[in-house]
Formats: sequence, C-alpha cells, structure tokens
Amino acid sequence: MTARSLRALAAAGVVATAGLLPSVVVPVPDTAAAFAPATKATVVSHLRSITGSYVVSGQHNKEPASQPGQYTQQVHDVTGQYPGLWGGDMMFRADDIDNRQRVIDQAKTEWANGSLVTLTWHACSPTVGRTCEFEGGVKTRISDTQFQQIVTGGTALNQTWRNRMAEVVPYLRQLRDAGVPVLWRPFHEMNESWNWWGARPGANGGAKIYQQMRDYFDSQGLDNLVWVWNVQDNPAGGWATYYPGDNYADVVSLDVWYKSHPSTGDYQQIQSIAGSKPTAIAEMGKMPTGSLLDSQPRWSYFMIWSEHLRGNNTDTEIRNAYYHPRVLNQGEIDLGGGTNPPPTGKIRGVASGRCVDVAGANSANGTAVQLYTCDLNGTAQAWTRAADGTFRALGKCLDVTGGVNADGTRIQLWDCTSGNPHQQWRYDPSAQTLTNPATGRCLDATGQQTTDGTRLQIWTCNSQGNQRWSVPG
Repeated sequence: MTARSLRALAAAGVVATAGLLPSVVVPVPDTAAAFAPATKATVVSHLRSITGSYVVSGQHNKEPASQPGQYTQQVHDVTGQYPGLWGGDMMFRADDIDNRQRVIDQAKTEWANGSLVTLTWHACSPTVGRTCEFEGGVKTRISDTQFQQIVTGGTALNQTWRNRMAEVVPYLRQLRDAGVPVLWRPFHEMNESWNWWGARPGANGGAKIYQQMRDYFDSQGLDNLVWVWNVQDNPAGGWATYYPGDNYADVVSLDVWYKSHPSTGDYQQIQSIAGSKPTAIAEMGKMPTGSLLDSQPRWSYFMIWSEHLRGNNTDTEIRNAYYHPRVLNQGEIDLGGGTNPPPTGKIRGVASGRCVDVAGANSANGTAVQLYTCDLNGTAQAWTRAADGTFRALGKCLDVTGGVNADGTRIQLWDCTSGNPHQQWRYDPSAQTLTNPATGRCLDATGQQTTDGTRLQIWTCNSQGNQRWSVPG
C-alpha cells in the first residue's frame, strides 16, 4: 500500500473545539470499509507494505469480557474515529473466561468494520486453578523447577497447561472459520519478572514455551494466527535472548512502560531483532507524537492500553495521534495492497445550494474562495479530497489565510505544504461540517449569505446552515 485508502468510516465525526491544535488531520469518508475474509499472509503483507510510511492506530480493551469494546468506544467519543486495530484478551477471571464468546464476537465485528484484530492472553499459571485473580494467578512467580515441568512433556504441569491451551483453541478456530486473522500475542513481556512465564532467557525459558504453544496451535489448524513476539522496554536490555527464532515469530513488538515513548536505543534494538519482519508497539500508555512517528518510522502499529487512553492522555493528545496523516484508523486500511484514487467533486453548501469556488478559476496564491452557482465540469469547483486531509483545486489547497486563529479569517487558495495544519480539514458526515482542527473553527459562508461571490471564512462552529456542506466521496 503506497497511499492511504479513502474508503469510508461509518462513524460520525468529532465536534471541534476552539483552541484544538493537532498537527494534522485525516479525512473521514462516509461509509466504513469492511474487510473480506482473509489469511494471516494478507495481514503480514500489509504490515510490511506500510512499514516506513504508515502506522495503524490501536486500542486495547481489558476486562470485563462483557464489555469488549468499551475503550475503543472512548476513542470514538474523543476523535469521531475508531482504531485501525482492536485489541482484546482471553483473560483469567472466572466470569471473564465464561464470557470469552463476547470477546470473539467483538473481534468478528471489528474485522467486519475494517479494523485489524489482536488478542493477548493473561493466562493463569498452571500451578493454580484454570481461573484466577490477576494478583497471585497471572502476576506470580513460580520456581524454575515448576517452569521446566510445564515445558516438559509427560509431567502433570505440562498436561495442565496443554488443557488450558486446548480451551482456547475453539474460540480461535471460530475466527479462523470466519476468515479473521489474529495478531496473537501470548507470553507478552517475557523479559519481565511480574508474570509466571517471564524473566527466563535462553533456549529453555520464555522462548521455549512460546515455541511449544505455536507448535501446538499449528497442529490444531490455527493458520489464521499472526504470531507476535513481545518484550518490555526494560533498560537491562538483552531482549534477543528471549527471541524464539524467525520461524516462530511473525511480528516483533515492544511494550513501553519504563518511559512514555521508546528511546532511540529501544527502537534500534527491536529493529535489529526483527530484521525484515514488521515491528510494533504492542502496549503503551502515552499517545505517540508526530516527532516519535517521524523519528521511528518503522513501527507498523501501536496500541494504547485500556484505561491509559483517558487516564494518561488529554483529548487533544488523542486527537493529535488519530489525525496524524501517517496514522491509519478503521476504514483506512487497504488489505488489497492497492490504492483507491481520491474522490474529486464539488463542495456544496447545504443552505445555499451553491458550490465552493475558486474565484475566476485563478490558481494564483491568495485567490479568494467563495460561493458560486454550481457549474457543470469546471476546474474552479473540482475539489479533490486528498489522503492527507487537504481539499485541492487547480493544484493548490484550501487554506486558512495566514494561519490566523480568529473568527472571520478568510479562506484562500495557496500552495499545498506537507503537514500544514491550516490546510487540513475534518469532515463530520453527521453534522455536515468541515472543521480546521488547527483552529477548531468551521468553514463558514460569511454573514449567512447565499449569493454568488460570498466569501468563505472560518468561524466558531455553531451548526447553522451556512456551515453545512456536502463533500466528494
């Protein structure tokens, strides 16, 4: 994929607020792009194809299993968009294990809506019951002897663990049968000591139990699993000593908890392990910034951990990430590996019935943008809704004059500049508004006039008819 797909999102847009200052914004078309049934190879190929160019947004949804979309909904509440990657968990408490089907059903829904799917598993230790509390069940230490028994065939602990894995297989088969590939991330943070499988480097440690699970799940026909290997950003390093090998890992990922964002050293260490495989930030609490995405461009996706979405980020920080031009959200992922041409057509005022027009079809910088009677096929009203959030006519962009954040600032035509926030527009198909997020103001026909030649400006969003538009696509 070399350009962002402009297939649409089903969701309504975000209501802009004055003073919102995201660096850039992506357009939100009108209908969601569903995924057809696919194979794991399709997802791996896609992640490879976007590496260095795009990154998929992701949001985890932790327990309870009865609310498997609670945090992705919060993303939508803030941004008007859903993540390009939905994250769930096979969980550990009794009531959540009993509700695993809700998680699987949500995964199917998310895939159908145009989001990739990832699952992790906070599994109870085989030394405790099949259900457990996090403390003492998942977050617990077992002896080296116990761990070796778990990974040694014929022992009681090994049989217990195989039974636990067997319980998960039917759920993952449902996703296979539905054509839903899963970014499967077991034994996450295996270089940490908080979990029962962790802090065991070398061939007989975390790598071995990971290999054994893959071998077993492969034998069960789970060829829809994209195997995601994971460590945490522990400054002790040595992450490669936990790696199960290129034949076992499809994606190499990092959880970022020692700091807000991965350091340059963290990034380089992961890339060194991965080689040509896709890499990802599988868990983080702080939204990535534009500078992080620019300096570490090979992450293929990031996933914010559940409650950290609102607990560790402002609404502006969340919007900034989701509106970044390199970030792919739900409906913007083209698993076909191709590109769709950006839609071109008229921006039509709902109240006036007139079209957004470049005065005199003049392509000079500073040319006024106005309302005018809609023509047939003229170039002055042919606006291309580009993948970077701009609207373009005559080879130039719809621009907030001087980048002035004030009611009444006129709209003009100007040379398109990559990443210019004053040339970015966010369309809300529900409210029919075009918002410039750099100012938080809406595209407005001056004085609520509807006559030819009425200048366009930005103005505080007020839901009146002179701020309502239909757009291409």
